[in-house]
Amino acid sequence: MKKAKVQLSGVPQAKEMTIDPAKGTLSDGDGSLRLDFPLSGTVYGTAMNYKGNLDQFGRSLHEAPYQKPPEAPVLYMKPRNTFTGPETAIRIPEGETEVEVGAALAIVFGRTASKVHEKYALDFVSGYTIVNDISLPHDSIHRPAIKEKAQDGFCAAGPWIVNADEVVNPDDLGIRIYINGALRQEHSTSELVRPVGKLIADVSSFMTLYKGDTLLVGLPPGAPRVQSGDEVRIQIDEIGALTNHFVSERSYVKEGNR
Repeated sequence: MKKAKVQLSGVPQAKEMTIDPAKGTLSDGDGSLRLDFPLSGTVYGTAMNYKGNLDQFGRSLHEAPYQKPPEAPVLYMKPRNTFTGPETAIRIPEGETEVEVGAALAIVFGRTASKVHEKYALDFVSGYTIVNDISLPHDSIHRPAIKEKAQDGFCAAGPWIVNADEVVNPDDLGIRIYINGALRQEHSTSELVRPVGKLIADVSSFMTLYKGDTLLVGLPPGAPRVQSGDEVRIQIDEIGALTNHFVSERSYVKEGNR
């Protein structure tokens, strides 16, 4: 059993509760509690931070305008319109037949981090959660993929934030994606190019991360694609499981989500 901050639907303040990550249950609840999006600050994503990410782009990283692979963290933002919680329906935009789902360990900051030394980086972390970083399929690396990554509902998070001291080693967590119950992808945070402490140090060297902000460690290569009707469950060791289902734009509107 672990301690986690749980954001209940309709309740302003998060509540610390006891959870069972393996079973995905709350020991302090009656099983009927509805969980909400647990994050409160800015959400930053990290691109190309898994071994194998760079291989996907081949020679294109050595062409204009960059001429060489990136040497510093490559970041992007998931704006507020993308936020959605566990067990929600995520729409596939009109004109699209499928989207990519990305399994990310999310670092939640408990205090302001600026120019942090790698040795002390984890002292600034309040907890960890799961994010399904969704995007439209794309292969552009020469411009920000705003349209592709910032559609409504394209950042599902939860089901809770596990307290940092409950996670033994954030750099050795198994990550799995199940689609309709079948295992479709399996990786580990041990494959990160920049481990969690190093990533925090490198990012905070040029920008301040505030209490409540979230930094995604990156997405494994080969993101699975899903269509309307698919259910996705992302499971991360010691954290739990985040489940959402995907619907067409027409079904989303028909179900009264607008």
